[in-house]
Amino acid sequence: MTTLINGDKGQAVLQLQRALNSHGAKLFADGDYGDETEAAVRAYQLKVGLVADGIAGPKTLAALAGADCSKLLSNTTLVAAAKRLGLELAAVYAVNEVESTGAGFLANGKPKVLFERHIMHRLLSTPRHADDDAAALKAHADQLARLHPNLVNPRPGGYAGGTAEHQRLANARLLDALSADESASWGAFQIMGYHWQHLGYASLTDFTTRMAANEAEQFEAFVRFIEADPALHKALKAKKWADFAKRYNGPAYARNLYDVKLERAYQRHAACNCGHKVAA
Repeated sequence: MTTLINGDKGQAVLQLQRALNSHGAKLFADGDYGDETEAAVRAYQLKVGLVADGIAGPKTLAALAGADCSKLLSNTTLVAAAKRLGLELAAVYAVNEVESTGAGFLANGKPKVLFERHIMHRLLSTPRHADDDAAALKAHADQLARLHPNLVNPRPGGYAGGTAEHQRLANARLLDALSADESASWGAFQIMGYHWQHLGYASLTDFTTRMAANEAEQFEAFVRFIEADPALHKALKAKKWADFAKRYNGPAYARNLYDVKLERAYQRHAACNCGHKVAA
């Protein structure tokens, strides 16, 4: 589905403006996504409980068409997170915009997952108990890699995407259920399952159940991830986007321009005169 932002022009913008007007806006429908249209989008998002970022993405367009928004991330959740982390709300909008996958659920209602076969290999090779034999575990992991290279492999890859990732995960669970769920990233913010204990969840099942509940729970995992890493938190609070992106996205952050995207998103939200610049 199309994503429309300030500066866009055309028939899709005209349709958006008409839809907003049908929900109480008073826009001149000219097909030009300017400041007034952005303000109307934010007002509508606040009205229905969506994140008020001024972007008419798939969630906002679906809501305008009458879709159920109950499992989607809400603006109140972001406001609460900004206060909890001591951040400008504009910074929280920016990381939500850039670091999330846009939606935490697939069309079939299942949470987004991405199974990482190299993590599965690593976890299967790692002793979990004092009496585990590291050499034997490594040999077993290597054997599984030969038999099931798409599920256990020292190298990343084998991605299928979308609903097919759930099938990969289901197949991996047949080999080792615990390592399989820990080897997948979950939800809109791609939080790896093996972080469950570090992030304060009661169990891996507690974590995966919450990731399947709604986007607010997925965002909670993201907030816990920031809280658990003081350097990451400090970088975000200082708006040192390159430092934050490097710690969150890894060394490829610069190639993917994550820091540039974060800076631009922050500046756009901070410049908004909609009353949502700062959370105390």
